[in-house]
Amino acid sequence: MIVPLTFSLALLMMIVSTVCWGSWANTYKLTPNYRFELFYWDYAVGVVLLTLLLAFTMGSAPHGPLSFLPNLGSAAPANLFYAALGGFIFNIANLLLVAGIEIAGLAVAFPLSIGIALVEGVALSYAIQSKGNAVLLGSGVAFALLAVILIGRAYANLGTRNAAASRRGIVICIVSGFLMGAFAPLVTRALTAARPLTPYTTAVCFAVGAFVCCFIVNIWFMRRPLTGDPVPFSGFFQARPAYHLIGIFGGAVWAVGLVFNLVAANLVGVSISYAIGQASPMIAALWGVLVWKEFRGAGSKSKLYLAAMFVCYLAALILIAKAYQSG
Repeated sequence: MIVPLTFSLALLMMIVSTVCWGSWANTYKLTPNYRFELFYWDYAVGVVLLTLLLAFTMGSAPHGPLSFLPNLGSAAPANLFYAALGGFIFNIANLLLVAGIEIAGLAVAFPLSIGIALVEGVALSYAIQSKGNAVLLGSGVAFALLAVILIGRAYANLGTRNAAASRRGIVICIVSGFLMGAFAPLVTRALTAARPLTPYTTAVCFAVGAFVCCFIVNIWFMRRPLTGDPVPFSGFFQARPAYHLIGIFGGAVWAVGLVFNLVAANLVGVSISYAIGQASPMIAALWGVLVWKEFRGAGSKSKLYLAAMFVCYLAALILIAKAYQSG
């Protein structure tokens, strides 16, 4: 299998992961009037297809005991379960996050959910696999968390974007955050326990777990949505073919981020790769500013928060990189 042999290459893969995780949601914006519960089926298919593609290419070259199929057959069944369970839990968290954004607004939902996930995921992963300097890693996570909060403040100061956060929406976001952070330690176990999975095998099992989850949780949300009316499955077949392709592409983009993050973790550890990957809100903010013009007409306070956010993320990236080099 292909893995980075130097920290510079691993860091590049982690940055690509951040870009992918912060960019995939743009594909949903390209499918107006297509309910997210329906879009999510295409997205889940894209995740599975891309992880399989990379597993049979990058994960199988050159052929050997660590290539995808031999590793799939020799790995401990418990590790396969851990990876699939991580995907299952992530899928629930992702669906709840979207519902939380619709109910409580982006300014509350995104910082709350991702902030909890960031701290929880890094802390639990580090407890299982202690790679890197704990003080520098913790400082980097603190700056990343501050950056997420600053994004929320920037959105909150956009008068037209400031939504009233209900108690129900806040609870949904908190649950989403704890679930989002829970998949990282499960992946860490799959990668480090006896008879471990390779990053590529882990990604495929993760994707399959997420896809299976759709048949339980996504169908439940279609019938009993947390916001809006119930969604009939007939809408999926009535959607434009282009919408399905866009959804699959969105899943593929996210899956590239997953695979690259796990492959980089093979060298630097999950806690460090996960922390850098969760800088994705910075990328999402860039899309919002440069492409979707979400900050058009923003006041000076909102722009100040936005600038401070980018500074904090840069500081977080430097500190987390130093955490590996000083570990």
